[in-house]
Amino acid sequence: MNMKTALRSAVAGAALLTGAQAAMADDHGSITVGYFLEWPMPFQYAKVTGMYEEAMGVEVDWVSFDTGTAMSAAMASGDVQMSVSQGIPPFVVAVSAGQDLQVLDVAVSYSDNDNCVVSASLEIDKDSADELAGKKVAVPLGTAAHYGFLKQMSHFGVDVGSMDVVDMAPPDGAAAIAQGSVDMACGWGGSLRRMMEYGNVLLTGAEKEDLGILVFDATTGPAGWVAENTDMVSAFLAVTAEANAMWNSGEHTAEMLPAIAQDAGMDEDATEATLAGFVFPSVDEQLGPKWLDGGAAEFMKGVANVFVEAGSIDAALDTYENAVNAGPLSAASGM
Repeated sequence: MNMKTALRSAVAGAALLTGAQAAMADDHGSITVGYFLEWPMPFQYAKVTGMYEEAMGVEVDWVSFDTGTAMSAAMASGDVQMSVSQGIPPFVVAVSAGQDLQVLDVAVSYSDNDNCVVSASLEIDKDSADELAGKKVAVPLGTAAHYGFLKQMSHFGVDVGSMDVVDMAPPDGAAAIAQGSVDMACGWGGSLRRMMEYGNVLLTGAEKEDLGILVFDATTGPAGWVAENTDMVSAFLAVTAEANAMWNSGEHTAEMLPAIAQDAGMDEDATEATLAGFVFPSVDEQLGPKWLDGGAAEFMKGVANVFVEAGSIDAALDTYENAVNAGPLSAASGM
């Protein structure tokens, strides 16, 4: 099954169910929230200590998912009311297919975990990036990494048309740059770390963010349910922000780390190492132009355009501004 067929089949049923969100909080005094195992975050301390229930006045049932696409389908059916740390690519796919989802906050930013690496043998850095013209590069087409590659080449004035761009999944790209069969490779996670054993990045995560290349997950929910339960959503986001602030302060690590690790299904060393590569922006930062006040929607539009070019989706929306709802987070800042 090719990427286009797979993405279509994953969201086809969900897109037809956008009006079917169940009012579970009203009927049962509970809501269901999706999250990922082995993806440790401060909210999990609040999850296991009951902070959400105390603030919201309802029971919160948590269900783990393997993919962001499955989160979209569960929210479309009404089985799940919100999802924490849904990836932006699957979110963009669902919204582009017609599902009425909204980004509610920036759950985590990890811009240093997604990048392109130039072979060390070339001795090319950001001051000599124009020398990449004509070089061979491994890129996982139709992904956020593909978008980041295009933005970086545009920034450096490198004509992508002059390059030999090969569609490779990150593990294959890592193997190719290790073998010297490509000059540059793009990817994320463990594959990116392996790539960096054989080369260097051109821009750091912070430098990429300044160019509008964002790598982040979001708390998301169906627009209809969010509109009917805005106060509850704001309370949820306020608790998340409190947990993030506790972690960011560095004063609660010893207390929080064991709870987060256990809930994530990881040992403490692996949890701490993973969290070291994560950034949890403050509410004020999230509400600014870099994120929810323009930057996130612009980034989603860029990703969608890359998906269209790669044949992963049929069409992009004219704008993704309506897929971002900063209202509940803004209200949460005053709680």
